[in-house]
Amino acid sequence: MFVPKVEKLIGIEVYGTRSSGIGGVIRQSVEDFVVEEVLVDGSKAEIAQSVTHPVLGSSPAKDRYLLCVMIKRNWDTFQALRVIAEQLGISTRQIQIAGIKDAKAVTAQHITIEGASAEEIQKVNVKDLEVRPIGYFRSKLSSYYILGNSFNITIRAINLSKFTIKKRIAETIEELKETGGVPNFFGHQRFGTTRTITHLVGKSLIKGNFKKATMLFLAKPSRHEHPKSRQAREELLATQDVKQALRNFPKQLRYERLMLKHLTKKSDDFLGAFRRLPIKLQELFPQAYQSYLFNKFLSRRIASGLSLNRAEVGDYVVNVERSGLPMLTMHRIASTGTLTEINKAVQAGKMRLALPLVGFKQHPSQGLQGGIEKQILKEEGIEPENFKMTAMPRIITRGELRTVATIVNKFSLSEVSSDSADPLKCKARVSFTLHRGSYATIMLREFMKPRNPIKAGF
Repeated sequence: MFVPKVEKLIGIEVYGTRSSGIGGVIRQSVEDFVVEEVLVDGSKAEIAQSVTHPVLGSSPAKDRYLLCVMIKRNWDTFQALRVIAEQLGISTRQIQIAGIKDAKAVTAQHITIEGASAEEIQKVNVKDLEVRPIGYFRSKLSSYYILGNSFNITIRAINLSKFTIKKRIAETIEELKETGGVPNFFGHQRFGTTRTITHLVGKSLIKGNFKKATMLFLAKPSRHEHPKSRQAREELLATQDVKQALRNFPKQLRYERLMLKHLTKKSDDFLGAFRRLPIKLQELFPQAYQSYLFNKFLSRRIASGLSLNRAEVGDYVVNVERSGLPMLTMHRIASTGTLTEINKAVQAGKMRLALPLVGFKQHPSQGLQGGIEKQILKEEGIEPENFKMTAMPRIITRGELRTVATIVNKFSLSEVSSDSADPLKCKARVSFTLHRGSYATIMLREFMKPRNPIKAGF
C-alpha cells in the first residue's frame, strides 16, 4: 500500500490496516479539530463549560499550585505559556503542563501555576487564549495525572458517497479491533509538519555534532513554510552569515532569532546557542529522534508480519492498569516457557506488547524484534550510549518502553453530510478518546490514508 514520502521521513513506512481510505482534509478550520484533556479521575478540561466538581482533590483553600484549565485556539503550546507568564509577571518555569497540544486546533488542557492566585489569573487577557482557575493543588502537574485526550474532529472535502464513507470507516475500525488497536506511531507534529527536521536536529545533538544541529535548525528550508522564512534560511545556508541572518529572519521565528543573537557574539559556540532555547524545547530534539527510531522499529515489525497483539519470544510486554493505561515499568520479556501464559494475558487485555524508546539505560528487545532493532541502529550509526549527551546533561535520554498499539475508546461516527464549504463533497464528524502519548493523526491516517498528508492537514 502506498505510503507518502513525508511519512517515511519520520519512520512511518506502513499502515496497520488494509482497508481503502476515505481521503479528505482535516483542520480546514481550527474548530474542525477539538481536543479536550482527560485526567485519571475522569475530569475533562472542557471548552464549552466550567468545571463543577473537585479535580484531582483540588480545593478552594490556597496552596502552592493553582490548578487551571487553559483553552487555546490556534496557539502553539509553548507560545501560549510564554504569553501567560508575561502577563502574570512570572517565569514560564512556574507553569506546568502535562502534555503538548496541537497548535492548529481548539484545545483545553490542565495547567498548574506556582505561586499564583485565582484573582491574579483575571489579569490574563489574550485573544483566543483563556485561563480558568478551578482550585488549588498540592503539587505541580505532570503526565502522571493524565489519562488521555478526547477528540472531536471534522474531516472535510471527502470525494465519496455517504454510504461509501460509512462503509470504509466501519471496515477500518473492525480491522483495528482484530489487530489489537492502532499502531502506536508518533505523529507528524512530533517532528514538525511544515519543516520535518526536529528528529534530524536530535540525531546531530546525540552524535555531538552541534554545528550540524544548529544549521539544520536554523538553515534547512522547506517548501511548505512561509516564503520569507524559507528565503532567510536559504540565504543563511549559502552565506553562513549569522549577523545578516538576524536582520533577515522574520520576527515570528523567535527561537531561531535567540540562537542567531547568541552566534553574533560567539560565532563558534553552537552548543551555547542551543542552550538559549527553553529547556522543554531542547528536550524535544533527542525525544524526536527517539520517536523516529521507535517508528522505524514498529514499521519494520509490521512489515515483517509480526503481530501487535501476540508476543514472540524476546518481545517486551507490560502490565495494564484497570484504567487501561500501560504500566511501563512493570515489564517482562517473553520466553519460550512464559509465551503461552503471556499471550493469554495479552488477549485478556491484562498485558500489552511494547518496544523500546532508545536510551542509554534501555535494553533492546530480544529475539526477532531485537534483530530488527539492532539492524536499524546499525543503519543509523547510533549506539544507545550516545543518548548520554554529556555536553547537555539536562536533556540526557535514559529510554523507556512504549506500547506497540493504542486502544481507541468511545469511537463514534456522529455525522456524514454534505460539506457546506464544498457542497459537491462530503464531511464526516468523528469522535474518540486515546490514552496519553497517542496521536489522533495516527488514528485518522488509518481511515483517511491521505496521498499528501500536508495538503490533508496533518
